[in-house]
Amino acid sequence: MNVILIGLLRPFSILYGWITSFRNLLFDWSIKSSKSFDLPVINVGNITVGGTGKSPHVEYLIRLLQPYYSLATLSRGYGRKTKGYLLANPHSTAEDLGDEPMQFYQKFGHQISVAVSEKRVVGVSELITGVHPEVIILDDAFQHRAIKPSLNIVLIDFQRPIFKDFPFPAGRLRENRTGLKRADIVIVSKCPDNFGKAQQQGFVQKLKPYLNEVSPVFFSTIQYGDVTSCIDDWVLQIPNKVVLLSGIAQPQLFENYAKNTFEIIENVVYPDHYSYTKADIEKVLTILEKAETGAKGVLMTEKDMVKIKPLLADFPDKQHLFYYLPIQIGFDDNQKKQFDELILNHCQMRIS
Repeated sequence: MNVILIGLLRPFSILYGWITSFRNLLFDWSIKSSKSFDLPVINVGNITVGGTGKSPHVEYLIRLLQPYYSLATLSRGYGRKTKGYLLANPHSTAEDLGDEPMQFYQKFGHQISVAVSEKRVVGVSELITGVHPEVIILDDAFQHRAIKPSLNIVLIDFQRPIFKDFPFPAGRLRENRTGLKRADIVIVSKCPDNFGKAQQQGFVQKLKPYLNEVSPVFFSTIQYGDVTSCIDDWVLQIPNKVVLLSGIAQPQLFENYAKNTFEIIENVVYPDHYSYTKADIEKVLTILEKAETGAKGVLMTEKDMVKIKPLLADFPDKQHLFYYLPIQIGFDDNQKKQFDELILNHCQMRIS
């Protein structure tokens, strides 16, 4: 966004910031009520519009906690075509749940319960009475003040730090920077691998005016896994030429990684939470057919895969051309130990 446009939009950002701050005060002063629960309810949210990496951080918590507790995740289910509370089952689709909850269910559905509800209080209550989890992980509920999580984890994108940003529409903040004081834990996500201790300390200093002084700050990186076929049990033949396909909020990391690993035929980009159609599959297949000979394929993110895979049933002889890149997040060894202990101790104290 250019400087002139930002200047024109700043008055609207100030107004938006005032409105969100006033709304937060209503909850802080108990004029509007927040519902809390006896069990650990851990929220993974952000203060920025889209693309901070909530899903892989939710998955990190699932892997950390699942060996010790019965778990459930609860998401709004953005982009789904259903309403109300819905518990995922073997017949659920991304249209029922939304792309991110469907991704959780496909990866962990045999180990945890996955639910969606636009009203988080209703969703948590339904999970407690119907599934009886010991711990619930909320996906993206930091601004959903009607519920009071027992632990608020807030993500900040390293590439878009809040101290350089403004509230919507001049910037990408969902509320004023001071809203970060509600966070119990802050994670700076998508950091470069070589982001050292001195640089981390400098980043924290810039965040300090907006932090709760007792809230620790961690730094996470995105780690890409092995290229995976969209066909189960397929003998993988990794292509060296790919059409990139993505419908995510911030595709730059995915694109940069792919460009350093593959020869890119074309980069096809859609908006976040895009609902793919058969015509979209036909489009990328046409691009592939026109490309030079060689080991070719379509490479997408895991989030896109959960929506595209069902469409591939209409292309039985082309399914082998579609691949995705799974991702996880990582901390350095010292921070990983500290973060894991914080989460495990929180759950133990809330349950005991």
